[in-house]
Order: sequence, then structure tokens, then C-alpha cells
Amino acid sequence: MNLPNKLTLGRLILIPFFVLAFYLNFPGHYLVSLAIFGVAAFTDFLDGHIARKYNLVTDLGKFLDPIADKVLVLVALTTMLADPKITNLFFVFGSWGFIFGGIGVSIIIAREMAVSSLRMLAAKNGKVLAADKSGKIKTFFTDITIVVLLFAGDFLVWTPKFGRIIDMIGLVCFGISVLLTIISGVSYLVKNKDVFAE
Repeated sequence: MNLPNKLTLGRLILIPFFVLAFYLNFPGHYLVSLAIFGVAAFTDFLDGHIARKYNLVTDLGKFLDPIADKVLVLVALTTMLADPKITNLFFVFGSWGFIFGGIGVSIIIAREMAVSSLRMLAAKNGKVLAADKSGKIKTFFTDITIVVLLFAGDFLVWTPKFGRIIDMIGLVCFGISVLLTIISGVSYLVKNKDVFAE
């Protein structure tokens, strides 16, 4: 197993530690989970960069990398959605705010499953569907959203006013992230509609 694949595998291994740090109630646990998520997200950039630079692209890497990316992001989003401290500003709008959060995460999950299924269908016909620019922008913005919301977590306890400001920024980012998810998903399906025809 080469270095990029080891980094990808490391990203998967870090996911349970992220969840553990997020839910264990010790001072600064949100910031610890943020650090773990940051390291895991950075390996996504690093493994791809090394694989392309040193010609270490493998079929295993092509298979593992998108799985590791999606699992990391989706686990982070669903974990945070279940924590009322992180999503507390949703309750400003009553139950509708929390419903918005649930629908947003559902849209992100649905998009990832649809794109993954399309890639599998294309691979069956010998085609490789690369990620497009809108998908990369969506991924970057979703990572930023998670980072901002995790950063707000401990400050909601230590300095609630500052924490709420950061949390509100994170929730706005979340809304933009959901919008970008819809745009990139539709764009990806339209660009590759020939796969359905086949």
C-alpha cells in the first residue's frame, strides 16, 4: 500500500476518534474534534496531491478516496445535527429551524449517494467520471461549514454571545452549502446524462 492510500485509510481511522471527542464531555472537546476533523480533511488534499505528483494513482485509491471523503463529511454533519448545543440557533425559528437542518443534511446525503451511484454505473461501462469544479467548491464550502460550527461549540459554553455569532455564521454557511450541493448535484447529473441513456 503506497503513501496516498495510507493517508486515505488514516482518514477513515480518524472518524471514530472525531465522534468520540465530539461526544465526550470534557473542556474543549469541540475544539479537539475540530482538530481531528481538520487533520482528516487535510489528508484529503495531501493524498491526492502526492498521488498525482509522484504518479501513485491506483485503483484502490480511486475506490477508497471518495468513500473516505463522503463518510467523513456525512458523519460530521449527522453527529452535529444530533447535538442541540451546535444546532441551538435552529430553535430560534422553532421546530421549523431544526427541520430545516434535517432536510439540509438529507439533501447532502442524497446528493452524495446519487453521484456515487452514477459513478458506479459509469464504471460498469468502463467510464471514469471525475469530480467537476462545482463539486469541488461544494466540498470545500461544506468542510468550512463544519469547521466554523465546531469552532463555535466550546465558545457557546465559555462565551455564549461570541459563540452564538460564530454559530450563526456557521448556520448561514450551512444554508449556502446545501444550495451549492443542489447546484453541483444537478450540474453533475445533467453533464453525465448519457450514462443513464446507456
